[in-house]
Amino acid sequence: MNSATGSNDPRDYLVPQGFEAYTDTDHATWRTLATRQREILKGRIADQFLEGLDRLGIGETGIPDFRVMNERLRAATGWEVVAVPGLIPDLAFFRLLADRKFPAGFWIRKPEQIDYIEEPDVFHDVFGHVPLIMQPVYADYLEAYGKAGLVAAEHGALKRLARLYWYTVEFGLAQTPQGLRIVGAGIASSPSETVFSLDSASPNRIGFDLARVMRTLYRIDDFQETYFVLDGIDAWPSLDLDRLIPLWKELEGQEDIKPGDLQPEDRILTKGDGSYHRAKPKSAA
Repeated sequence: MNSATGSNDPRDYLVPQGFEAYTDTDHATWRTLATRQREILKGRIADQFLEGLDRLGIGETGIPDFRVMNERLRAATGWEVVAVPGLIPDLAFFRLLADRKFPAGFWIRKPEQIDYIEEPDVFHDVFGHVPLIMQPVYADYLEAYGKAGLVAAEHGALKRLARLYWYTVEFGLAQTPQGLRIVGAGIASSPSETVFSLDSASPNRIGFDLARVMRTLYRIDDFQETYFVLDGIDAWPSLDLDRLIPLWKELEGQEDIKPGDLQPEDRILTKGDGSYHRAKPKSAA
């Protein structure tokens, strides 16, 4: 989720993608990232994600032209990708999602940043996030999330929504008949976390529970200590405000849960051994 400060009117942040301004180096960087990531994702990502890549033409030829991509996206789910210069304030972000517009950075990392950048670029935002928006259930979830975010701001519950976004949209896993699969964009755009999230013995993997997720701090500087697992590819949580508002009030009196801690009521799919994070400094939000 975004965390910049400034105007809450999303129109103040919309810019042209500037597709014609991309250089050969920019497109080559995309090809390197996309080719590598597509190979690593085989057998690890939800099939619907790969289907979305193909249907949208998000491939290995270069940075996608938002104008072309949006024609296909609008036809499928009524969504479109809009270019923004970087992180935008939470309320502007929520308003865009509520209007079925996904904000994406238009710039791409430098070749020397191929493995890691601090701020999301067009590869993370488009390759990681957009393919699943071709799925109606997920598209509806993102819209409901945006609408819930606007209400959360009035109830002092923005941190609850940030955690939900983090553990579903960015770092979610899901059960499938073939086993655990990735559905989160933060994993799907990271070669190292793609492997870590499914293969490492270090993290916990816990059955998704909305209240539990909204109480749980997360790692902003490293791999996650806990991943929450949806019961299915289409099992995105209902964000009915009649349910959320009482839940936020209930959670006000409960302590936050550290990223790696387990709770007695958890549905533990994998109890992590913590081997990766044990010697690491802690930084949680």
